[in-house]
Amino acid sequence: MFDAFAKVVSQADTRGDYLSSSQLDALSAMVADGNKRMDTVNRITSNSSAIVANAARALFEEQPGLIAPGGNAYTSRRMAACLRDMEIILRYVTYAIFAGDASILDDRCLNGLKETYLALGTPGASVAVGVQKMKDAALAIAGDANGVTKGDCASLMSEVGSYFDKAASAIA
Repeated sequence: MFDAFAKVVSQADTRGDYLSSSQLDALSAMVADGNKRMDTVNRITSNSSAIVANAARALFEEQPGLIAPGGNAYTSRRMAACLRDMEIILRYVTYAIFAGDASILDDRCLNGLKETYLALGTPGASVAVGVQKMKDAALAIAGDANGVTKGDCASLMSEVGSYFDKAASAIA
């Protein structure tokens, strides 16, 4: 896994090129948005337990068969595993936000997850719904303009949403 800076340098080095002005401008913009990224990660991290718990609660209200006898989240052990997986996905989304790079999701979290769920009989579509519910909660928390420096965060919020979408589509 490379951060955005190492990735750009590595790609330029592979081509034997200098960094272009557009690459430098993109990295400069990322630095300028660094505080927004840290605030976003901090807000999501500080509320991670509530994000996961509320997303799971909403998922189980919509799909009560998951927690009914015979359901994939029935018994406290299976419920704990479900919450653990949601927490792990959320944690890796925060890493991607901080790094500004979705590859960490693939490298460390999503590769093989769908196949694991298939082997365990876990309904990937239901997990994907849970991830989308986490996305909604995280965007509401991270996008709340109260208590932060005013500014345009639309691009960053779109990026944050894309990481959740990537996770959901990888396991559906």
